Amino acid sequence: MMKVVTIVGARPQFIKAAVVSPRLRQVAHEVLIHTGQHYDQTLSTVFFEHLPIPHPDYTLTAGSGTHGVQTGRMLVDLDPILQREAPDWVIV
Repeated sequence: MMKVVTIVGARPQFIKAAVVSPRLRQVAHEVLIHTGQHYDQTLSTVFFEHLPIPHPDYTLTAGSGTHGVQTGRMLVDLDPILQREAPDWVIV
């Protein structure tokens, strides 16, 4: 079975994942990664509770900071996960 890693972190991505993830899981093994960009309950966790998105397999700690700092943290944290999971596809 094909393995797909889906990376989400901001509100629009959670909304898109609510549509894509249930269908994707019918045909592939999906690994969900939450970047941790939004770590406040109202900006993150609430989406996993109220939308058809599975809880993440991995949660990164991108936290707050400039766009460059957040992106750098995400790339550093994603690298070993992507190597370990060895997905066929990555959805960002």
